[in-house]
Amino acid sequence: MASDLDTGQIKDYFEGQFDRHGPTPQGVDWNSAQAQNIRFDQLVKVCDLSRPFSLIDYGCGYGALAGYLIGKGGKFEYTGYDLSAKMVSQAQVLYQGVANCRFTHQESDLGIARYTLASGVFNKKIDTAEDEWLAYILQTLEKFNALSSAGFAFNLLTRYSDPGRMRPDLYYGDPGFFFTYCKQRFARNVALLHDYDLYDFTLLVRK
Repeated sequence: MASDLDTGQIKDYFEGQFDRHGPTPQGVDWNSAQAQNIRFDQLVKVCDLSRPFSLIDYGCGYGALAGYLIGKGGKFEYTGYDLSAKMVSQAQVLYQGVANCRFTHQESDLGIARYTLASGVFNKKIDTAEDEWLAYILQTLEKFNALSSAGFAFNLLTRYSDPGRMRPDLYYGDPGFFFTYCKQRFARNVALLHDYDLYDFTLLVRK
């Protein structure tokens, strides 16, 4: 299932949030630093933090995951990628002089890393049709697989959210569908995390 999705409106939305809130969790459409970090806690479970590793942060925003990883310690090489050159420029300022962190808004700059992590990149579909958005997600998961030698992790809002709070501009994924898709398509070792008290789930794909 191929996607010809124009991601320009997604970039415009997030740059609007960033203009209003700056390099903060709200600037990348999260409610709080706590919620942002809870999601990071789940995503990094795909990584072996006890040994040096390389990582792509796909949809890095202003680089909050880089700061999170620095706080964890350990040796890693981080590449942050985002559609928004504006956000990437801010990240480059925030992490200026941090030798193991680099940022780009050119997807062609990305090489193979041990892991790829993506937080919140599939949530905001705006007015895109459900089937078109799903095709975009699956196409992007193929990219994650190609970019990652050891595994990747991503999150999605869950279809098990409270019906009265679900919004038409957001995409709510079926956890069972994505678990099965990743298990059949990418790796035998796939973990579905849906027990951390937020309205989303995380999938860990270990190759």
